[in-house]
Amino acid sequence: MSRYTGSTWKLSRRLNFSILETGKELVKRPYGPGQHGKDKRKKVSEYGKQLAEKQKVRFTYGVSERQFRRFFEMAKNSKGVTGYEFLKILESRLDNLVYRLGIARTRRLARQLVTHGHILVNNKKVDIPSYIVTPGQVISVKESSKNIFPIQDSINLVGVIVPQYLTFDKDNIKGTYVRYPERKELSNDIHEDLIVEFYNKMS
Repeated sequence: MSRYTGSTWKLSRRLNFSILETGKELVKRPYGPGQHGKDKRKKVSEYGKQLAEKQKVRFTYGVSERQFRRFFEMAKNSKGVTGYEFLKILESRLDNLVYRLGIARTRRLARQLVTHGHILVNNKKVDIPSYIVTPGQVISVKESSKNIFPIQDSINLVGVIVPQYLTFDKDNIKGTYVRYPERKELSNDIHEDLIVEFYNKMS
């Protein structure tokens, strides 16, 4: 399955979850899209709940089905708790950290910035959005790209809060991935145990 490129707002309403993590998609119409969105009262099976949870996380981080499964297998083979290790891997993707630092307004834009060669890791160009950043590595913007509109528009956005597991130097548009996030620093609306159950049933 390819990466989703449709309406994020409709998808958020269908999943009853803010994929953009702002909550704006659900403020005016907190129900599913379509003519009968308000009236749907369908009972969801356990499998349906697990699948929906998987889709919530997959669409939030903007990864393909194949990548998602590969990251899950990496987490499963690690020594830690599978669900938490899985979220750590997703959170450590380069495109996600570019977004978390405020260099891009959305993960989709962050992915484009990485793909187009605007982003450096430890002063070396990395154009793979799924590149896994490790704590201690520095993420910065190529000197010739610092004044392009998407980046300037993003870093000047008011109200952006950089997570505590990152540091950000706005003047130099440079950030450091200080440490892995703790589970309490990630969304409480994500229930990774359901994703683990989903893939355990599939294996």
